[in-house]
Amino acid sequence: MPLKKIPFKNLNALIRACMSEKESELTNTLVRELRPVRQRKFLTKNELIKICKWKSARAIWHIKNNTPAEVRKITGDALTTRNEKKRIELLTLLQGVSVPMASAILMLTNPKRYGVIDIRVWQLLYEMKAVKTNPGGKSFNSEQWCEFLEILRKYAKKYNVTARVIERTLFAAHKDNQKGNLYE
Repeated sequence: MPLKKIPFKNLNALIRACMSEKESELTNTLVRELRPVRQRKFLTKNELIKICKWKSARAIWHIKNNTPAEVRKITGDALTTRNEKKRIELLTLLQGVSVPMASAILMLTNPKRYGVIDIRVWQLLYEMKAVKTNPGGKSFNSEQWCEFLEILRKYAKKYNVTARVIERTLFAAHKDNQKGNLYE
């Protein structure tokens, strides 16, 4: 586990002490550009490519293999369902879209309700005993996504902030307490 001993007794204490509502200008710009998606209820292929470049450009060649019609249909189905598990599973039908990339799609189109699941936040949640599976924080499944989302929303509601603020707080706390390489 590439983390030092976390200097907080529990997740609540960590969030309370480390919370920051400051977002990067790049992310704010992309969230503003994607605002029409929530009303339109689907992404265009170009919007999906922008999200991919923001989250992880490594997947760009796979992302570009999706047709505009596939992107519109799959994201439309995902953004109109009320079932969070189904939503994430639908998004991962797109080429190049893993659970973390799907979570980035959701966060960038609705940061109030979503955060990005990734190795850092999951490892921190595991270390703080908020989750009990996948200590390495890799190869997420839809059940882990739902568990992550429940944690984000619980603390977002408690502190009257967005899910993105909670996720970003966890990400930063991991970064501040990382030892060694993130990927072994």
